[in-house]
Amino acid sequence: MSLSLRTTDGGEVQVSAEVLQLFKAGFRGSVLGPDSADYDATRSIWNAMIDRRPGLIVRCTGTADVQHALRFAKQHHFLLSVRGGGHNIAGLAVCDGGLMIDLSLMRGVSVDMKGRTARAQGGCTLADVDRETQVHGLAAVLGFVSATGIGGLTVGGGFGYLTRRFGYTCDNLVSLEVVTADGQVRRAAADENAELFWALRGGGGNFGIVTGFEYKLYPVGPEILGGAVVWRAEDAGQVLDFYRRFTATAPRETTCVAILRIAPPAPWLPAEIHGKPIVAVFVCHSGSIDEGEKVLAPLRSFGKPVADIITRRPYTQMQSLLDATQPNGRRYYWKSNYLAQVSPQLIAVAIEHAARIPSPHSAVVIFQLQGALNELPEEHCPAGNRDTTFVLNITSSWEKAADDAVNQRWARDCFAAAAPYSTGGTYINFLNAEEGSDRIEAAYGKQNLDRLAALKQRYDPENLFRHTKSVLG
Repeated sequence: MSLSLRTTDGGEVQVSAEVLQLFKAGFRGSVLGPDSADYDATRSIWNAMIDRRPGLIVRCTGTADVQHALRFAKQHHFLLSVRGGGHNIAGLAVCDGGLMIDLSLMRGVSVDMKGRTARAQGGCTLADVDRETQVHGLAAVLGFVSATGIGGLTVGGGFGYLTRRFGYTCDNLVSLEVVTADGQVRRAAADENAELFWALRGGGGNFGIVTGFEYKLYPVGPEILGGAVVWRAEDAGQVLDFYRRFTATAPRETTCVAILRIAPPAPWLPAEIHGKPIVAVFVCHSGSIDEGEKVLAPLRSFGKPVADIITRRPYTQMQSLLDATQPNGRRYYWKSNYLAQVSPQLIAVAIEHAARIPSPHSAVVIFQLQGALNELPEEHCPAGNRDTTFVLNITSSWEKAADDAVNQRWARDCFAAAAPYSTGGTYINFLNAEEGSDRIEAAYGKQNLDRLAALKQRYDPENLFRHTKSVLG
């Protein structure tokens, strides 16, 4: 039996049973074709709008498998994609007709408690890393939905509840193990392959397959003060004005996320509010809990909240608090920009468009970032955007393909109305499948993008890693 795989030039190549068997002989993981029992489950990712069918999927067990698979792809000029957590909005993990290298079985984590670092394999999720680091009361700077893969998060920049204190996720990398396009395994760090290290801290999947991450760790938890306060949507103007003023003076240990949406049927919300528009502020205070109680008191007492679930809770629980809003299998479409401030004009736009939300799963999200990331120069790493203080993410989410047009239109309209109040920059990991070179330049800035393009020519001259947000324009 032979397989037909798409190639990088848009053609197809037949892979004979003998060639496939020879590959399998040097591969420890599983190899899945379209007829394999686990094929559909493995190719399916978080965003149901992405329905691509790789010609072959190889599930790696370690770096040697990744190296072997990459050399196989290069030898036969296969179109290539790489899956970590499969949580990217644009579905970069899955290619149509080509070879998908799946790292999701590579989920080992080791913690150096004395050195305050953690090493994690490339297929880990946030939950995998948090689980192991919190045994020691330590945490890496990661995202805020626990099923997210660390790979895409980190090489795209990464931010979460600890960013105000310590910067982007990629600002807190010590080193990476990466298989580059020539099939070599390299260590990238400040003292070794420094240019590659620079590129991998925000430059996305353009430069290789990262099989291992080494992160700085910080004392956090095991308990933090966190949760959410919720008000009715008719109070949104006053609440968001308070949010604007409160976040301007809140200590870096406190991160606040404002969300406008329709109330879900969550058990912690009063039944009479279910299905009605709300405004919520999710908060994580990762410092002293006693100090956090004082800091958050004005937020909790503002106006007439309909719910307040701020409490002492495990940091790992805080990291998964928003998971229910992002289940696998829904249809997702995002539009996003960075903000220099939450202006009254931006607040008005958010309220106006939140009132028009066509799906009970969609939201307008304003995530607080200002702090440590602003203290590094723009050229520190490709993630850049050191002038940002918040990120605006318009998260459209719905169930049925028949509703695609109306939900995408809502997100686009809200984005267009909010654009005048942005920095002009954007987060590479929030770019959807249709956003191209102009938005990629907005994510990196021209100077960083030009440097990335030059390094791409050096490390991947044949553009093997093309199934990503390309730095080549």
